[in-house]
Amino acid sequence: MTMNAGWYLRRLSRMGPREAGGRVGDAVRRRRWRSAPPDGPRVTGARFTAVLPAGALTSVPPDAVKRLVAEADRLMAGHIEYFGVVRDDLADPDWWYDPKTGRRAPEGHAFDVPYRDEELVGDIKQIWELSRHQYLTVLAAAYAVTGNERYAERVAEHLRSWWAANPPLRGVHWISGIELGIRLLSWVWIRRLLEGWPGAAGLFEDNPVALRQIWHHQRWLAAFPSRGSSANNHVIAEAAGQFAAACAFGWFPASARWRADALRSLERHLRGNTFLSGLNRELATEYHGLVLELGLAAVAEADAAGVPVPPTVRLVLLRMTDALAAIVDNRLRPPRQGDADDGHGLVLDGAGTGRWASLLATGDAVFGRLAWWPAVTGTDVRTPLLAALIRPYAKPGSAPAVARPASRPGHFADAGMTVLRGPEEIWCRCDGGPHGFLSIAAHAHADALSVEVRHDGVDVLADPGTFCYHGQPEWRQYFRSTLAHNTLQVDGGDQSVSGGPFLWTRHARSRVLVADPSGVSGGGTARWCAEHDGYRGSVHHRRVELTAASRELRVVDEVRGDRRAVRLAFHLGPAITADLAGNRATLTWTRDGEDRSAVLDLPGQLSWRAHRGEVDRPLGWYSPGFGRKEPTTTLVGTGFTDGAEGFTTVLRFRG
Repeated sequence: MTMNAGWYLRRLSRMGPREAGGRVGDAVRRRRWRSAPPDGPRVTGARFTAVLPAGALTSVPPDAVKRLVAEADRLMAGHIEYFGVVRDDLADPDWWYDPKTGRRAPEGHAFDVPYRDEELVGDIKQIWELSRHQYLTVLAAAYAVTGNERYAERVAEHLRSWWAANPPLRGVHWISGIELGIRLLSWVWIRRLLEGWPGAAGLFEDNPVALRQIWHHQRWLAAFPSRGSSANNHVIAEAAGQFAAACAFGWFPASARWRADALRSLERHLRGNTFLSGLNRELATEYHGLVLELGLAAVAEADAAGVPVPPTVRLVLLRMTDALAAIVDNRLRPPRQGDADDGHGLVLDGAGTGRWASLLATGDAVFGRLAWWPAVTGTDVRTPLLAALIRPYAKPGSAPAVARPASRPGHFADAGMTVLRGPEEIWCRCDGGPHGFLSIAAHAHADALSVEVRHDGVDVLADPGTFCYHGQPEWRQYFRSTLAHNTLQVDGGDQSVSGGPFLWTRHARSRVLVADPSGVSGGGTARWCAEHDGYRGSVHHRRVELTAASRELRVVDEVRGDRRAVRLAFHLGPAITADLAGNRATLTWTRDGEDRSAVLDLPGQLSWRAHRGEVDRPLGWYSPGFGRKEPTTTLVGTGFTDGAEGFTTVLRFRG
């Protein structure tokens, strides 16, 4: 997906003077670096001391070890899957090859690689993901818990191969700061987990090639931080990786400065990227998870190195953890809101380990669980290892440093998110929040006033997800469009105006009028009401009510203003079978071998049609993960805003 001149002009218009000036400075610095890249300082006598405490590895539960070893053995056999593409070449990978398109990224100076052009480079996400080296942290963890040196030897072989193929500032892996930051964090953990292997020092601190790579990664991150309108999760990854490396690999003359600068950036941007309620300001749930993982990993390095961390860092992470515990459904699945690219901050576990359960388990170990937290089942490798490094937030029996919610929050006013919970594990998320974060709202979707409904963890009215970022503009446009969400579209347009990938030039403004998620307790009714101004000349007003006694969800939509053409969409989850007759849809699905059903009564003023897996104008799709999509049923009603009664939709769950 090549950006044209118009995109760059629109992108420039979203920058402030300070950001624009910083980017000019970046351009000058790149020109200077291109002509005279330094070799880096000579280092002697470096030693790695950021090791795991005694007993940490023996605290990993046996079932987590079993999953880890099974995953490591698949990796040793050369098998891995990224974003729906299966690879069997991992025994000896080509670091610049994209298995999805069959293309290989061009060689040359990093600053000259047109990484957004899939025709020349391939799918950049496929190329970059392997070089985050998170599969190597898995192999290193397998060595640490088993002592089997074949895992350590494969890690060493691949690191030496990568370092040889990717010298500083050459090629596609020296373009994006988030990639360098996450890679540094992986290297820190690889070195830590290989501590018992005789070749560990020779691979890292006694290896001039490794030292040069580590130095250049940190120098790059210090020189080219994400700025202004781009200072979202990327800058957190850059700061966390820089800080982790400067703590664990503090062998260079600039290490103290890098460490201090990275910590200041991390503290500032963790606060800036997080609402006071604890939800991530990008309003993209997977990035909430990524930022929380990165923050916890950074604190672990600080505590391992004895570096004081501002109290605000731990406080933000505590609030993020409590917020996560509050919004998950009964199966520990959080909302599917905004962009999601399956990005992780630190990977130490095998397949089958629940990401969100793992984060909550770590939160329990570090901060202590609250009485209203959902029960966490399952085990993981990462939690006991992080907990062995991180200083507990408060000593047992002492007063907490900050007041935490006494009961489970259902409404997050600053983020505009409300979760209504009913009987039979009915879960409903209502979206009345801002349109993303910062001026470009890079990871937002045009989903104002959308709802997402689950029954016992099964998507009934689903958020379709993300699917892709680069290379397939028609699919990128669809999955983040208004029509791709459970909300109302007016006159065939989106509520917010897209200026291209990761760029919105006009943002719909929403406001929540009523939020009473607790009303359902005792058999009553929970209520939510909000409106947005995304359609010029009209206001979309939506009311949602969840009644416990009847297990009924009622959605009422009104468009206040001139007569307009509308489309009302309801996207069903992939497990749902729908039988549409007129304006009534009978929904059926199976959960744990038990048949379930519901009835969806749709507004009679609209003409209803079921769509499934349409490709000419994409409609009827669900993306279970980045790079993957599957057909599902979408019900779309078309008509006009005649009459003052609005459009009423009723979803009734049967017994």
